[in-house]
Amino acid sequence: MDKEEILKLKMGSLGIKEADLEEKFIRSSKKGGQKVNKTSSCVYIKHRPTGIEVKCQEERSQALNRFLARRILVNKIESLMLGRKAEEEKKREKIRRQKRKRSKRAKEKMLRDKKMRSEKKKMRKKCAID
Repeated sequence: MDKEEILKLKMGSLGIKEADLEEKFIRSSKKGGQKVNKTSSCVYIKHRPTGIEVKCQEERSQALNRFLARRILVNKIESLMLGRKAEEEKKREKIRRQKRKRSKRAKEKMLRDKKMRSEKKKMRKKCAID
């Protein structure tokens, strides 16, 4: 089974019909030079029943962007139906937590541990004999 067949099966299991999708092709606005400026390779898909919209311009090929847009749409609808966070939202949240400033207490603890580590290393040094 190739990836397109798997996507169709997944769409069928979630009850997504091709008739429910509104599809438009737009000129991309990303890098790609003359090829991108002349062809409408960006794909916009809207699922009418849920109102979810997806715009995909990852690749220079329209066919590949159609597949990727459908896959993103299916993942969004699946996460909506199952009531769990989307993978992209989880990634964004993880990055936000990593960038968050440390609390004063945590910063003090980290600095205290660093100081202890440096003290241990100083103790390991060989003694200078006069």
